[in-house]
Amino acid sequence: MRKTAVAAALLAALSLTACQSTDDGKKPDASAPSTSAPDAPGATKTPATGRTGQPAANPERTPAGSGKARDTGTGSGTGSGSGTDPAPVTTACVGENTKVTVSQVSRPINHLLLTLTNTGSKACNAYHAPLLRFDDAQAPTRVMDDSRPQAVVTLAPGEPAYASIILSGDSSENGHTAKALTAHSAPRSGSGSTGTAPDRLTLPAGTYIDDNAAVSYWQSDMSDALTF
Repeated sequence: MRKTAVAAALLAALSLTACQSTDDGKKPDASAPSTSAPDAPGATKTPATGRTGQPAANPERTPAGSGKARDTGTGSGTGSGSGTDPAPVTTACVGENTKVTVSQVSRPINHLLLTLTNTGSKACNAYHAPLLRFDDAQAPTRVMDDSRPQAVVTLAPGEPAYASIILSGDSSENGHTAKALTAHSAPRSGSGSTGTAPDRLTLPAGTYIDDNAAVSYWQSDMSDALTF
């Protein structure tokens, strides 16, 4: 009888254990993650949102940029000049806007040097050669044609021009000592004088001239003038 009761108790325990094993196989583990159904084709995923429904923002981070930075700045510079060529000088160098002086030179011999200086406020042209007369001579002094410069000599205010005077030659005729010199300015045409007051100059003492006396064209350089 006692053996029968023990056997019944053991059988009941085995049955209970079998039932628990069966239940464990059927019931899912509550701690296991749930498996979501796959997205339907063409469906759009919605990003996770915070409490307000807007994407969560992190103020500590700056969104990473993609692609290369492109410099879109452009620059352009334009320059224009409205400068024009200066108007040509047409004013003649005459007694009113110039000063004329005469001086002796050591080389070449038998020469004097005339210097014309622009004393005006504007540029002027020293046209052709000065028109000279010694003392009371009726005819002007001969001009050396081979001394003509390539261009008209233009003088800015304060600038000088030069002309050389040959006093005498190898064959002296009608030679005499001159005391005064009258210098007229030539016009652009080269015919006659400008009609302005001439310069009257006192010659260096003992200036001897003859029929070979001649004067050069105005030159911009003293050395050029003294080559004639």
